[in-house]
Amino acid sequence: MRSKALVLTQPDALRTHAHPGDLPLKNGFTAASQALLARLSRSIQQHPKRITAAVATVLLTGGGGAFAVASFGPDPLDLPVRLFEQPVESLASGKSLAELVDRPSFSLHRSGQVRASDTPESLLQRLGVADPAAAAFLRRDSNAQRNLLGRTGRIVSAETTDDHRLLRITARWAHDDDGLFQRLVIEKSGDGFASHITAAPLTTSSRLAGGVIHSSLFAATDDANIPDGVAVQLAELFSGDIDFRRALRKGDRFSVVYETLEADGEPLRSGRVLSAEFHNNGKTHQAVWFQEPSASKGAYYTLDGQSLRRAYLTSPLEFSRVSSGFAMRFHPIHKTWRAHLGTDFAAPTGTAVRTIGDGVVEFAGTQNGFGNVVFIKHRNQHVTVYAHLSRIDVRANQAVEQGQTIGAVGATGWATGPHLHFEFRVNGQHQDPMLIAKQSEAAAPVSPAARPEFNRLSAVMRTQLDSAALIQQASAN
Repeated sequence: MRSKALVLTQPDALRTHAHPGDLPLKNGFTAASQALLARLSRSIQQHPKRITAAVATVLLTGGGGAFAVASFGPDPLDLPVRLFEQPVESLASGKSLAELVDRPSFSLHRSGQVRASDTPESLLQRLGVADPAAAAFLRRDSNAQRNLLGRTGRIVSAETTDDHRLLRITARWAHDDDGLFQRLVIEKSGDGFASHITAAPLTTSSRLAGGVIHSSLFAATDDANIPDGVAVQLAELFSGDIDFRRALRKGDRFSVVYETLEADGEPLRSGRVLSAEFHNNGKTHQAVWFQEPSASKGAYYTLDGQSLRRAYLTSPLEFSRVSSGFAMRFHPIHKTWRAHLGTDFAAPTGTAVRTIGDGVVEFAGTQNGFGNVVFIKHRNQHVTVYAHLSRIDVRANQAVEQGQTIGAVGATGWATGPHLHFEFRVNGQHQDPMLIAKQSEAAAPVSPAARPEFNRLSAVMRTQLDSAALIQQASAN
């Protein structure tokens, strides 16, 4: 035990008291080192595999601490510190914040419709434009004054910078049925604005839609975002089979494929109904538009080729309200009970009046209590009468076709308000106009020569109507 104590304390004594001249101590360490090396040599010779494995294990298991290298350099904290100053010119010198920020520019687009009460400022504000110079230009530009401001319902779109300065305003409209539309463009030009008007052809596409009746046809079409013009055509198509004033049932449903007329890809107005299907009170009614190659104009047929066109339309007005029927009534002017020998249709002054069938104008002018009136003679001694007109658009002896406009609703003659008085006479005898129209004979079906082409069209429309029904069902869920 004493020798072990001397060995453990010997190094401390050496670190504290030894000097380079202490040779006996150096010789002692040399002898001890040589003895240790001799023992290691004998162990290696006796057990080479064990020694090799032990060394490998130490190296693989992180025993690298035996190979750590001690740094004998100076401590960085003790090194002297020197401070150098060098002026550097700012990269932002003389530049604004907008110039320094890499911000991409972009345009804003917004569309709407012109209102009757619009001023240049209110129209631009609704289009997202904040540009007093643009408002001033609209106020003085003749093209804008004639074709934009005050043109109720006219479609208009605007393009602006990202800070809402006007780049371009475009308005589109169609006056006639010539297949063209007009385009007004007002755009930034230098420090101001310039305007010009061009014409371009309308493009036609088809749309599918469907709806369910909850209260009325027009309420259902509004819910389905179907234009009023299409709703009117639906009522016209099936008016001979469905009384849209009294026979609609909650849960009745319809599908429709119709044209839409587009200007620069923007829907401008609706076109013709191409096909339709109406389920009313357990019955299904169908219609498809088809024009035979040899015919001057098309017509509607059932999907099996039967014509929906009858000799007479059910009404001389597009879908309007009957205010007085063919019956006894208390006369609002004469204040007596007397037979009402026609049907009155309530409608605003100026509403177009059309002839219900092909014929010739027998009389067009003013006549006693009828006021402005038109008499049209049809075949089989049939005569129709259109009274209280605000204007007359035909002349005596003029040939007219079914659906042609012959005048407009008014309140001339013995009338308490604007309406159309309509009569149907057979051999001079007054008949109920609503019954005559429904009982009139149908036109000829699709001809045998045109049948193959019609069948192909009918199959396509059948598929589209089914798709429209699926769209309606999906939107309802």
